[in-house]
Amino acid sequence: MGYLAKLPRVFRPESVMVIGASNNPDKLGYHVMKSLVKGGYPGRIFPINPNSSVVWDLPAFPDLDKVSGDVDLAIIAVPAQVVPGVLEGCHRKGVQGIVLITAGFSEIEDPAGGSLQERVRKMADAWSLPIIGPNTFGFVDLNTSLNASFTPEFSLLSKGGIALVSQSGGFCHLSGFRALDENVGFSKIIGLGNRCNMDFPDILPYLADDPDTRVIALYIEGMDEPRRLLDAARKVRGRKPIVAYKAGRGESGDSASRFHTGSLAGRYEIYRGAFRQGGILEVGDTEELLDTAKALDTLAPLQGNRVAVLSSQAGPGMIACDVCEAHGLCLVDFSPTIQERINELLPPLAIRTNPVDMGPAWYNPGAIIGIMEAVIEDPGIDGVVFLAMYASANIALAGEMRKYFEEREPLTKPLTACFSAPSPIWSEDVKVMDRKKGMVFLPTPERAARTMGNLWSLTRLLS
Repeated sequence: MGYLAKLPRVFRPESVMVIGASNNPDKLGYHVMKSLVKGGYPGRIFPINPNSSVVWDLPAFPDLDKVSGDVDLAIIAVPAQVVPGVLEGCHRKGVQGIVLITAGFSEIEDPAGGSLQERVRKMADAWSLPIIGPNTFGFVDLNTSLNASFTPEFSLLSKGGIALVSQSGGFCHLSGFRALDENVGFSKIIGLGNRCNMDFPDILPYLADDPDTRVIALYIEGMDEPRRLLDAARKVRGRKPIVAYKAGRGESGDSASRFHTGSLAGRYEIYRGAFRQGGILEVGDTEELLDTAKALDTLAPLQGNRVAVLSSQAGPGMIACDVCEAHGLCLVDFSPTIQERINELLPPLAIRTNPVDMGPAWYNPGAIIGIMEAVIEDPGIDGVVFLAMYASANIALAGEMRKYFEEREPLTKPLTACFSAPSPIWSEDVKVMDRKKGMVFLPTPERAARTMGNLWSLTRLLS
């Protein structure tokens, strides 16, 4: 229906119109304008407000027909009852896409809401006009400095290769703010809301071609036609990794989904089957979605299931081993040459085979780095989990690691790391190394090991 051809101008618009723009902070249109202006959007902004001639220091227009020039994207934040008339105006204006923030459609208990959404859908379909929403927070595109949402803080996120597509604005806020703390980088965050005519299957082909996106992360509650997701995923299978977190697995969640986004969550088993057939890696919680997407965005693929666990203390290493084995990873022996190099660097006071307890080298960062380098070079090892807990005597480790990685080529094998220390100790060094040279840092040994396990799960899923 021509939607896909219009999406590049929706996500990279040269001009944006805000219907419902306001100087009143009690209105969502105020916060949308703040997001655009404070977020540094470089294109033209046209505020529409019949009662103000200036909004956010920009000339405002009494109605959208008074705007001169082309408009690529319209953000609508007006009451639901007037939305059909606004859409007609957008069509006359040649607008290429809509963000419909307004709520009061199929998510409400009153059947009139569903009828209104169906009316809006038919209008948009007749014009091949893509609508993100209704009942959405909007979207943010970090590479174009376009924050088309009512949350200005999304502009603080780091650029990266993850496109998060979510049925819930709340989940976007949850994961976005966690991402700020954990250095996860995004290309886009898109809130689909009630999915008037833009659903997961519609957005996947666009993201598969999007040069800014390397990983597609999905948060799904319920869909009217899960089969369409399977068909779309099959068409893009193997082009970019897709990771999904499905909520609404139980009876209560199913009912909540109906009143949140207008769709029943449906039978969880159907989604699980669709994910497997479509090559979509399923994860179980928010942290796992972000950790896995972060690793897939940054690390080399895990070619096999032979991993090494290197830990500055025995306990965290044992924890990581348990998680690795639970995810199908194998802690194999090092090759004789590599084992000999490790033995030369590490005194025989702890375990020197896999998993390696590097505790005896606390005072010697060079030895720890030498062990890591040797294990990375071992042709019998496919990936490395590296753990270090701060204990005063090893305070120099993070800084020396930083110097080492600044001078070496990117890793050709994945390395997940956990460096735990009271802030600000190690914080700056870890920040500099994270998501660079083929390495990611995660908050706990369990998450570092689980993420390595998910890399292997995806390799098996797509093989």
